[in-house]
Amino acid sequence: MEIKATSIDLTKVQEAAEESFRKGFFCCEAVMEVIMDQFQLDMPYETIRMASGMAVGVGKSGCICGALNGGVLALGMFFGRCEQKGPKDPNAIKIMGLTNELHDWFRENNTKKVACCRILTKEFNMAEGQHKSQCIYYTGICAAKTAEIIARELGIPTTGEIKVLPYEEYLKTPTAPQSA
Repeated sequence: MEIKATSIDLTKVQEAAEESFRKGFFCCEAVMEVIMDQFQLDMPYETIRMASGMAVGVGKSGCICGALNGGVLALGMFFGRCEQKGPKDPNAIKIMGLTNELHDWFRENNTKKVACCRILTKEFNMAEGQHKSQCIYYTGICAAKTAEIIARELGIPTTGEIKVLPYEEYLKTPTAPQSA
Protein backbone atom coordinates (compact mmCIF):
# COMPACT_ATOMS: atom_id res chain seq x y z
CA MET A 1 0.00 0.00 0.00
CA GLU A 2 1.46 3.32 -1.06
CA ILE A 3 0.81 6.38 1.12
CA LYS A 4 1.16 9.62 -0.81
CA ALA A 5 0.26 12.13 1.93
CA THR A 6 3.13 14.24 3.21
CA SER A 7 1.15 15.92 6.01
CA ILE A 8 -2.26 15.55 7.61
CA ASP A 9 -4.54 18.39 8.73
CA LEU A 10 -6.53 17.00 11.68
CA THR A 11 -9.14 19.76 11.46
CA LYS A 12 -9.71 18.90 7.80
CA VAL A 13 -9.99 15.19 8.63
CA GLN A 14 -12.62 15.90 11.28
CA GLU A 15 -14.63 18.18 8.98
CA ALA A 16 -14.38 15.78 6.02
CA ALA A 17 -15.60 12.83 8.12
CA GLU A 18 -18.55 14.85 9.38
CA GLU A 19 -19.41 15.86 5.82
CA SER A 20 -19.08 12.28 4.57
CA PHE A 21 -21.68 11.22 7.15
CA ARG A 22 -23.96 14.12 6.15
CA LYS A 23 -23.73 13.06 2.50
CA GLY A 24 -24.95 9.55 3.25
CA PHE A 25 -22.25 7.25 4.58
CA PHE A 26 -22.68 5.63 7.96
CA CYS A 27 -20.15 6.56 10.65
CA CYS A 28 -17.81 3.63 10.01
CA GLU A 29 -17.81 4.11 6.24
CA ALA A 30 -17.17 7.84 6.64
CA VAL A 31 -14.12 7.23 8.81
CA MET A 32 -12.69 4.74 6.31
CA GLU A 33 -13.37 7.02 3.34
CA VAL A 34 -11.70 10.00 4.93
CA ILE A 35 -8.65 8.10 6.14
CA MET A 36 -8.16 6.61 2.67
CA ASP A 37 -8.60 10.04 1.03
CA GLN A 38 -6.50 12.08 3.45
CA PHE A 39 -3.59 9.64 3.43
CA GLN A 40 -3.95 9.35 -0.37
CA LEU A 41 -3.82 5.59 -0.36
CA ASP A 42 -3.49 3.60 -3.55
CA MET A 43 -6.28 1.25 -2.53
CA PRO A 44 -9.54 0.56 -4.30
CA TYR A 45 -12.38 2.78 -3.14
CA GLU A 46 -14.38 -0.42 -2.75
CA THR A 47 -12.32 -1.13 0.40
CA ILE A 48 -14.89 1.01 2.19
CA ARG A 49 -17.41 -1.82 1.70
CA MET A 50 -15.86 -3.74 4.60
CA ALA A 51 -17.10 -0.96 6.90
CA SER A 52 -20.74 -0.97 5.78
CA GLY A 53 -22.00 -3.52 8.30
CA MET A 54 -20.17 -1.99 11.25
CA ALA A 55 -22.47 1.00 11.69
CA VAL A 56 -25.06 1.52 14.42
CA GLY A 57 -23.09 -0.67 16.78
CA VAL A 58 -22.40 -3.52 14.30
CA GLY A 59 -25.42 -4.08 12.09
CA LYS A 60 -27.81 -2.11 14.30
CA SER A 61 -27.02 -4.29 17.32
CA GLY A 62 -26.06 -1.29 19.43
CA CYS A 63 -22.67 -2.67 20.43
CA ILE A 64 -19.42 -0.80 19.74
CA CYS A 65 -19.83 2.64 18.15
CA GLY A 66 -19.50 2.52 14.36
CA ALA A 67 -17.15 5.51 14.26
CA LEU A 68 -14.83 3.67 16.63
CA ASN A 69 -15.21 0.54 14.48
CA GLY A 70 -14.10 2.61 11.48
CA GLY A 71 -11.05 3.83 13.36
CA VAL A 72 -10.13 0.28 14.34
CA LEU A 73 -10.50 -0.90 10.73
CA ALA A 74 -8.39 2.01 9.49
CA LEU A 75 -5.64 1.31 12.01
CA GLY A 76 -5.69 -2.33 10.92
CA MET A 77 -5.37 -1.26 7.30
CA PHE A 78 -2.03 0.37 8.16
CA PHE A 79 -0.67 -1.71 11.01
CA GLY A 80 -2.55 -5.01 10.99
CA ARG A 81 -1.03 -8.29 10.00
CA CYS A 82 -1.72 -10.97 7.44
CA GLU A 83 0.59 -13.73 8.72
CA GLN A 84 -0.24 -16.26 11.42
CA LYS A 85 2.50 -15.57 13.95
CA GLY A 86 0.67 -15.95 17.24
CA PRO A 87 -0.06 -13.49 20.05
CA LYS A 88 3.59 -12.52 20.69
CA ASP A 89 4.04 -11.22 17.13
CA PRO A 90 5.28 -7.60 17.42
CA ASN A 91 2.74 -6.53 14.78
CA ALA A 92 -0.11 -8.01 16.82
CA ILE A 93 1.15 -6.32 19.95
CA LYS A 94 1.46 -2.98 18.13
CA ILE A 95 -2.03 -3.01 16.58
CA MET A 96 -3.59 -4.02 19.89
CA GLY A 97 -1.87 -1.10 21.59
CA LEU A 98 -2.93 1.38 18.92
CA THR A 99 -6.56 0.26 18.89
CA ASN A 100 -6.64 0.33 22.68
CA GLU A 101 -5.27 3.89 22.59
CA LEU A 102 -8.05 4.93 20.19
CA HIS A 103 -10.71 3.17 22.25
CA ASP A 104 -9.62 4.78 25.51
CA TRP A 105 -9.30 8.23 23.92
CA PHE A 106 -12.74 7.95 22.36
CA ARG A 107 -14.30 6.96 25.68
CA GLU A 108 -12.64 9.87 27.44
CA ASN A 109 -13.60 12.43 24.81
CA ASN A 110 -17.13 11.57 23.65
CA THR A 111 -18.85 13.24 26.66
CA LYS A 112 -20.57 10.01 27.76
CA LYS A 113 -17.42 8.02 28.60
CA VAL A 114 -18.54 4.84 26.81
CA ALA A 115 -17.93 3.06 23.49
CA CYS A 116 -21.32 1.31 23.30
CA CYS A 117 -23.64 2.69 20.59
CA ARG A 118 -26.72 1.68 22.56
CA ILE A 119 -25.65 3.81 25.53
CA LEU A 120 -24.33 6.66 23.38
CA THR A 121 -27.71 6.96 21.66
CA LYS A 122 -30.15 5.88 24.38
CA GLU A 123 -31.81 9.28 24.80
CA PHE A 124 -32.54 9.60 21.08
CA ASN A 125 -35.33 8.27 18.88
CA MET A 126 -33.19 6.61 16.21
CA ALA A 127 -36.15 6.18 13.83
CA GLU A 128 -36.62 9.95 13.78
CA GLY A 129 -32.90 10.64 13.27
CA GLN A 130 -32.44 12.48 16.55
CA HIS A 131 -29.03 10.88 16.99
CA LYS A 132 -27.51 12.36 13.86
CA SER A 133 -25.89 15.48 15.33
CA GLN A 134 -24.15 13.40 17.95
CA CYS A 135 -23.10 10.69 15.48
CA ILE A 136 -21.76 13.22 12.99
CA TYR A 137 -19.66 14.73 15.76
CA TYR A 138 -18.40 11.35 17.02
CA THR A 139 -17.51 10.36 13.46
CA GLY A 140 -15.43 13.50 13.08
CA ILE A 141 -13.49 13.22 16.31
CA CYS A 142 -12.86 9.52 15.85
CA ALA A 143 -11.59 10.00 12.29
CA ALA A 144 -9.30 12.82 13.41
CA LYS A 145 -7.86 10.84 16.33
CA THR A 146 -7.34 7.84 14.06
CA ALA A 147 -5.51 10.05 11.58
CA GLU A 148 -3.40 11.50 14.38
CA ILE A 149 -2.33 8.03 15.55
CA ILE A 150 -1.57 6.84 12.01
CA ALA A 151 0.41 9.98 11.17
CA ARG A 152 2.39 9.77 14.41
CA GLU A 153 3.27 6.12 13.81
CA LEU A 154 4.30 6.79 10.20
CA GLY A 155 6.22 9.96 11.01
CA ILE A 156 3.88 12.14 8.92
CA PRO A 157 3.57 15.68 10.33
CA THR A 158 0.15 16.95 11.37
CA THR A 159 -1.41 20.39 11.48
CA GLY A 160 -4.70 21.56 12.91
CA GLU A 161 -6.34 20.07 15.95
CA ILE A 162 -9.18 17.83 16.98
CA LYS A 163 -12.11 19.98 18.08
CA VAL A 164 -13.51 18.26 21.16
CA LEU A 165 -16.73 20.06 22.10
CA PRO A 166 -18.75 20.24 25.30
CA TYR A 167 -22.03 18.31 25.35
CA GLU A 168 -24.23 21.34 24.59
CA GLU A 169 -22.13 22.36 21.59
CA TYR A 170 -21.95 19.08 19.73
CA LEU A 171 -25.75 18.82 19.83
CA LYS A 172 -25.77 21.92 17.62
CA THR A 173 -23.79 20.09 14.90
CA PRO A 174 -25.78 20.28 11.65
CA THR A 175 -27.50 17.01 10.79
CA ALA A 176 -27.52 15.07 7.57
CA PRO A 177 -30.14 15.75 4.90
CA GLN A 178 -30.89 12.01 4.47
CA SER A 179 -33.59 10.26 6.47
CA ALA A 180 -32.60 8.18 9.51
